Amino acid sequence: MIELTLEQRQAVAQQGEIPPRAVDPDTQTTYVLIPEKIYARVKMLLDEEESEQFLRTLTPHTMEVFGREGWDDPAMDIYNDLDPRSPS
Repeated sequence: MIELTLEQRQAVAQQGEIPPRAVDPDTQTTYVLIPEKIYARVKMLLDEEESEQFLRTLTPHTMEVFGREGWDDPAMDIYNDLDPRSPS
C-alpha cells in the first residue's frame, strides 16, 4: 500500500467531489484516486455487468443445444405454462 504525502493529502482535500488524478512520469499512465468504499461499489457493478455479459454471450449457444436436444419441439410448449415468469 502507498501512503500519501502531506502534499498529496492536501491535493485530495482540495479536489472536493472530483477524484484527484495522479500521473506516473515514467509511463505517463494516469490513475484516479477514489475512496475504497466507492471502489468496492464500482467493482461490484463491474462484476455484475461482466456476469450479465457472459450470460448474454452464452444464451444463444445454450438455446442452440436445447434446440438440438428437442426443446424446440412444439410438444415441449406445455412447459412454458409452468414458468411463473411467462405472461398468462
